[in-house]
Amino acid sequence: MKTKLSITIDEKTVLDILKTISSGKFRNKSHVVEYAVKKLLEENSSEINDKEEQNG
Repeated sequence: MKTKLSITIDEKTVLDILKTISSGKFRNKSHVVEYAVKKLLEENSSEINDKEEQNG
C-alpha cells in the first residue's frame, strides 16, 4: 500500500528530477523519490550493519 507524502525540494533538484523522468527511466516524481529513498536506506543499513559488526 502506498502512503501520500508531502515534501519540499529545492527547485534545481526538481528540475533534475524532471530531466530524469524525461529520460524514460522513471514514471513520475514519486517513482524517482521512492527509488532514491530506498537506495539511501539500503546504504545506511549496510553502514549500520558494518559498524555493529566492528563493535561486535
